Amino acid sequence: MRVPSGTTLLHAAREAGLPVASACGEHRLCALCGLEIVEGEQTLACETDEEARIKKLNRVDGKLRLSCQLEVAGNLV
Repeated sequence: MRVPSGTTLLHAAREAGLPVASACGEHRLCALCGLEIVEGEQTLACETDEEARIKKLNRVDGKLRLSCQLEVAGNLV
């Protein structure tokens, strides 16, 4: 599926019908929206210190990315 530039991975996943959790209103607090990127990670922005801090605070696996903060910039699986 194609999404407009600037669409977050969370919105794209939900548009595709995938049930992605989020309890904080996309304010980088809950980290429930963590998704594993299988292919295409090189098209995403690098993890920020803030994202790493939130994941650590919420005990989120380091390989997951917070989909509410990632903008889709290429093909992802």
